[in-house]
Amino acid sequence: MSARSSTHDTITWLVELLDRSYDQASWHGPNLRHALGGVNAVNASRITPASPHTIAELCLHCAYWKYAIRRKVTGANRGSFPLKGSNWFKQPDPLPAADWRSYLQLLETQHQQLREAVRNFDERKLPQHPPGSKVTWFMLISGVASHDVYHAGQIRQMKARLNRRKDHE
Repeated sequence: MSARSSTHDTITWLVELLDRSYDQASWHGPNLRHALGGVNAVNASRITPASPHTIAELCLHCAYWKYAIRRKVTGANRGSFPLKGSNWFKQPDPLPAADWRSYLQLLETQHQQLREAVRNFDERKLPQHPPGSKVTWFMLISGVASHDVYHAGQIRQMKARLNRRKDHE
């Protein structure tokens, strides 16, 4: 961003950053949705040495944090996430295919709701700190994009290990 950028440009930039980390092309390689592509319910519920969590758990974890940040951005009350619990959601093994499809849809819905909340965010608040937070609104919102990219890499490592395991079976 140039020194001449307005805060409106910053909101637009933040929405683009969220999209690039979730489902748009970017220089860093696969985004979260691409990393989840081709994963079936069986593999989504398997533990690998790359993570103590399954791909399904990572998918729901990312959906939850999109929800949590959107809730902060909009001032909405807690407790409206579609699944009981928070942060990490244990999954059955094997995971029913219908559940896996619903998790992918939940992630998509949470992403779209977050990007809409950010698009409507009061740009003057970006340098301020949310109540009880050590980081600014700008850092909180941009951090969701980093979160997606981090877990996309983790999922890609897990998929590679699952594919190697399948080749050796």
